[in-house]
Amino acid sequence: MNWLNKLERKFGRFGIPNLMLYITSTILVFYLVEAFGGVPIHRWMYFNRELILQGQVWRLVTFLFVDYSGGPLTMALMLYFYYWIGCRLEYAWGNFQFTLYYLLGTIGAVLGGFIVGFTSSTYLHLSLFLAYATLFPNEEILFMMIIPIKVKYLGYLDWVIFAAAILFQPFTGKVAAVLALANFFIFFWPYISGSVRNYFKYRKVRNNFRNQMRRNNVVKGPWDDRR
Repeated sequence: MNWLNKLERKFGRFGIPNLMLYITSTILVFYLVEAFGGVPIHRWMYFNRELILQGQVWRLVTFLFVDYSGGPLTMALMLYFYYWIGCRLEYAWGNFQFTLYYLLGTIGAVLGGFIVGFTSSTYLHLSLFLAYATLFPNEEILFMMIIPIKVKYLGYLDWVIFAAAILFQPFTGKVAAVLALANFFIFFWPYISGSVRNYFKYRKVRNNFRNQMRRNNVVKGPWDDRR
């Protein structure tokens, strides 16, 4: 992607190495303080449009660190998964491009928050998994810590979650889901558009071949899968 390479040459020094380590570590610290210290950190840090406009601008960033739910084991597994995905993406892209991907996702979440009044990092982290599933579709992970499954199948499930949000959730959910995908389409549009073009080229060549065979009165063979 030429535009990404140009940006990296100009601004590459601003990339943050091990970004996902810092993010997951901060989430873990806030979770432990709230769960075991009884301090309601999320009340001071979640995204709230009205409070931000009143001057609590730190919420533009801190909402990234208070998106947690479930017990300690669930949190540990979730954070480890986020960290692992982030490391794989940073390994593939380098720290600048991964930082930019996360930044664009954050901007999308913030824009959605200003439109509907509230946002979280849930969809942002789902967009990280979409990127991972696109780059490494045939890698296997242990689903439920037991069942080996290729990442691409979980990626399909991720798309189903986004589609369900866009189709069936109220307006707030639709906006959050659409804007959360902005970073994915910005980064992967050349790949997506190229795949679509190649598919239609393949269909055109296959149909032309079939038509030529029929014109030559060739008996239907394995190239013709229509019944």
